[in-house]
Amino acid sequence: MKILKFILCVFLLVFSVVSCEKDDDNTDFVDAIEAPTNVSALVTVTQDNTGLVTITPLAEGATSFNIDFGDGTTVATAVNQGGSAEHVYEEGTYQATIEAFGLNSQSTSITKEVIVSFQAPENLVVTIENDAAVSRKVNVTAEADFALSYEVDFGQAGSEPVEGNGDEPISFIYDTAGTYTITVTAFSAAIETATYSEDFLVTEILQPLAAAPTPPFREGSDVISMFSNTYELDVNVSSWRSDWSTSTLTDLQIAGNDTKFYADADFVGVEFYGEDAVDASQMEIFHLDFWSVNATTFRVKLVDLGGEEATEAEIVFEDLPQNEWVSLEIPMSDFIDSGMTSTNSIQQLIFSGLPTGTFDFFIDNVYFYRAPSTAPSIAGTWRMAPEAGALGVGPAVGDISYFSCDADCVALRACYYDDLYVFGADGSFTNDLGAESWIEGWQGGGDACGTPVAPHDGSNPATYTFDEGAGTVTLNGIGAYIGLAKANNQGELPNVDVPSSITYNVSFVDANTINVNVDVGGGVFWQYKLIREAAPTNPLTGTWQMAPEAGALGVGPAIGDVSYFSCDADCVVLRDCYYDDQYIFGADGSFTNNLGAESWIEGWQGGGDACGTPVAPHDGSNPATYTYDETAGTVTLNGTGAYIGLAKANNQGELPNVEVPSSIIYNISFVNENTINVNVDVGGGVFWQYKLIRI
Repeated sequence: MKILKFILCVFLLVFSVVSCEKDDDNTDFVDAIEAPTNVSALVTVTQDNTGLVTITPLAEGATSFNIDFGDGTTVATAVNQGGSAEHVYEEGTYQATIEAFGLNSQSTSITKEVIVSFQAPENLVVTIENDAAVSRKVNVTAEADFALSYEVDFGQAGSEPVEGNGDEPISFIYDTAGTYTITVTAFSAAIETATYSEDFLVTEILQPLAAAPTPPFREGSDVISMFSNTYELDVNVSSWRSDWSTSTLTDLQIAGNDTKFYADADFVGVEFYGEDAVDASQMEIFHLDFWSVNATTFRVKLVDLGGEEATEAEIVFEDLPQNEWVSLEIPMSDFIDSGMTSTNSIQQLIFSGLPTGTFDFFIDNVYFYRAPSTAPSIAGTWRMAPEAGALGVGPAVGDISYFSCDADCVALRACYYDDLYVFGADGSFTNDLGAESWIEGWQGGGDACGTPVAPHDGSNPATYTFDEGAGTVTLNGIGAYIGLAKANNQGELPNVDVPSSITYNVSFVDANTINVNVDVGGGVFWQYKLIREAAPTNPLTGTWQMAPEAGALGVGPAIGDVSYFSCDADCVVLRDCYYDDQYIFGADGSFTNNLGAESWIEGWQGGGDACGTPVAPHDGSNPATYTYDETAGTVTLNGTGAYIGLAKANNQGELPNVEVPSSIIYNISFVNENTINVNVDVGGGVFWQYKLIRI
């Protein structure tokens, strides 16, 4: 009989290595380890009428075990994880106690019934079931009089029998669905056994067991959402299954996430007509999460009905993985290359595939998006989220099983949870700890609130660099840190030198929440959840455009007077490439001119007073910033080529008669929350004037 092999828990090995390296570190790390969990044991007996029983204990977080055999004999001690203890019993029923010990000597005990009978098992009853949650997993439960253990041969070629004691199901996951002969053998201390066999149909679960991947954080202006729990919906879809389709549509939830399921799919039309049409001309990617058990080909078609003739294009996917979520990312340029001539009035989305009429599929997260017009900024003031689990450490990102600061810990460390991490817009970084923070033993503290200790007290100057693409932030400066002062890329203080820089991995949950982690080596990750402190509201933050109406652009001898020139309704239509230009004021003080592929290019720029390709430096290619003075009613743009309204108008005059300025001051007044009037005095009693609306 083959004995079930137990594998040592990986994180126990990690702890053994870490503990050897931290002899002189504080003991919080080890003290916080919970007692072993999921304690169990496999109990087997030899079939020779001798009563020789083997007990093999197992637990998560255990380093050793004591086994009390329950018959008054000597207790077996210090049985290693993965080891066994043998004992000869007289015939009878006993209650053995298995006690599992962790690194810090905390323990957990269970009682295991040991039945030693020299009678052969009788009245074997077996139940075989497909698991309700895991595809191709089969659970076997067995019970027989006089039996101590059971062995299950699941009938898959190359697989070994699996043993258990009958107090829990014996389980196995097959490589493929199908019919298999499953044989269950019941053992007692007698030589004879009892056997049961059954041909059992192993089934595939024909739907996702997990929700579709959660999309990343994006600003609302950078996404047009049709269906997603992550983004606010922007499209009023009138039908998710058109009348011409014979498919069956079911709305359901998978792991709490809204999902759409199409059964026996043919050609499925999703419709959003008229004013609900999607203008995706500024979007770069169409996204869809797709799951199917039997699709061999899947097609996505967009239809634009806004022009004189309908324009459409279809993208075909073949050999997609099955039984898993697949994130389809289709560049809008692929639709254009495939025949679409416009994407500014999309009113149909059509799904189809093979085998037509008989394939089933699930979809989620249907949206258009573009690269961030304003990238998430880490600039601002952050603090640890005052909630359980915001501070923790574990063997992988997302796993804080080694230590997690719970609700009581958060309350105890209030002096730590008010520490501030200040990322300046100028690249400066500061640890602002106030009068007290949590001071650990290696710092000379008592693992309690105390006066901050240099160099980790914010007294040294520091800077930071944020790499959005890599998802990292690097602090430069001795003593600068996020989360815990001791955790860095080389290890943990005081076992390594104080570093001059630390690189952390950063991911945005939303605009004001980030997850941060640092790999200290040895497969140990310290992890922090930070929230942004509320900053003073800047009413300019956001994306603005010229109001597409007569008189929004003009010039005259006084504010409110555009008698020299005013762009009328025909002018607005003629200059549509100008009225979609965007003026983006970032919350971090950044400013961007986003002109798209075309804007209105005047003669002094080398254009023909017509739509054309933007011309440097007034094409948004140079970095720029802004400052808003609410009291003075002004906004100052800093950066060569940055402008509002017209590129030529500035405080010195009009280009090309003056030098291109490095900054321009505009007068600004709010009509309402989403409308502003802006003007600039170019000298000589001439005022260029613009009306902008927030989009």
